[in-house]
Amino acid sequence: MAKQFGIIFGCLAIGELLALIPGLNIPGSIWGMLVLTLLLERKIVNPKTVAPVCKFLISNMAFFFIPPGVALMLYFDLIAKEWLPITVATIVSIIVVLLITGHLHQYLHKCFRHRKK
Repeated sequence: MAKQFGIIFGCLAIGELLALIPGLNIPGSIWGMLVLTLLLERKIVNPKTVAPVCKFLISNMAFFFIPPGVALMLYFDLIAKEWLPITVATIVSIIVVLLITGHLHQYLHKCFRHRKK
């Protein structure tokens, strides 16, 4: 279990180091996920190796939302004043993410289907 956590947290640490590079404005957690994805894709890390820890983390994901939820309570007055822009930005960003994700999925599906033929 320590090895599995080590792989995941090692990827996160590499991601955090990459985020320190000037000009790379992507959070370290995203870089870490990309590093882990690259390692899994290149078969450097076997998915069966990290699967138990991933299942554990996913099953306890609600626990990780407690600190941001508590911190959000500090800003109820600001949220009450600015509820309309926050709501509009949330709805627009959800729609944009859904559209981009859907189009990207269709594009990649076509690319991989043509590659197999």
